[in-house]
Amino acid sequence: MQNLLYIAGGLVLLIAGGNWLLKSAVALSYKLNIPKIVVGMTVVSFATSAPELIVSINAALDGFPDLSLGNVIGSNIANLGLVLGITVLLGAIDIRKSFYTTDWPVMMLASVMFFGFIYFDGVLESYEGVIMVVSLFLFLVYLLRFQKPAVEEEETEEDKPMELYKVVLFLGLGGVALWGGSELLINGAVGMAKTFGVSERIIGVTVVSIGTSIPELAASIIAILKKEKAISVGNLIGSNIFNLLAVLGITSIITPIKVVDRGLLDFDIFWMLGISFLILPLVFIPRGLRLGWRDGIVLLGLYVTFVYLTVM
Repeated sequence: MQNLLYIAGGLVLLIAGGNWLLKSAVALSYKLNIPKIVVGMTVVSFATSAPELIVSINAALDGFPDLSLGNVIGSNIANLGLVLGITVLLGAIDIRKSFYTTDWPVMMLASVMFFGFIYFDGVLESYEGVIMVVSLFLFLVYLLRFQKPAVEEEETEEDKPMELYKVVLFLGLGGVALWGGSELLINGAVGMAKTFGVSERIIGVTVVSIGTSIPELAASIIAILKKEKAISVGNLIGSNIFNLLAVLGITSIITPIKVVDRGLLDFDIFWMLGISFLILPLVFIPRGLRLGWRDGIVLLGLYVTFVYLTVM
């Protein structure tokens, strides 16, 4: 009963936090006159990646490296398969080609970098974490200085001035609510999973990763319903980049991460690479530069398949 209460409370906080974070992100992009896609890939992405960072650091320090790695790998798969799948089912997203000549390649580069660092020796060393964090910093500098709007943006009622203290307040409330909600949800979900004797790796790539992806799901659903499509897509791509370069980078700097269960390297990481790559052809099929409901069905179907093969 206690675990169910944790899950319910976590969901309430996540929905509220997603709404507050979206308000602050839209207001910030308006006030600073910068593209919403940039805000989505920085402010919103960092806030919604905070649960992964907290979980991964705690898991690694507590001696559960598979939970730390599984959390990030599973979250990246969930962000694109589950979250993006649901998002485009709720509303099609028109995308300019420039979006996938900048942001998608960076996500793939981060994924391949992580694969190269950990696949052959099974360890993510501290110096490799430094390289990942520096790479993220360079990407953000480029993004803030040169990135142009890459998703078709629409004027909404949210595009109006907001006092600075309100922007800061909503940003803080949103971040805290998302973090607290994720903690409650993870505690409840992991408590229920352990009752059935599920392994650390499986808990990481399924239960925990879904729990830590719910901030992205909440923020993206609210964004798409309010027609803030730039924030919706930018949040997901940005979150995957942050998860790899910031979450695992910072965690490995604090303490090297060593793989225990080879299933993470022989199975899970290839799913992450595959679904990340698949986003590119999906944006051209069946209609060019657009993600629609058919793509949503494909992504959700792949995610369900991944979870089934992982658990079975």
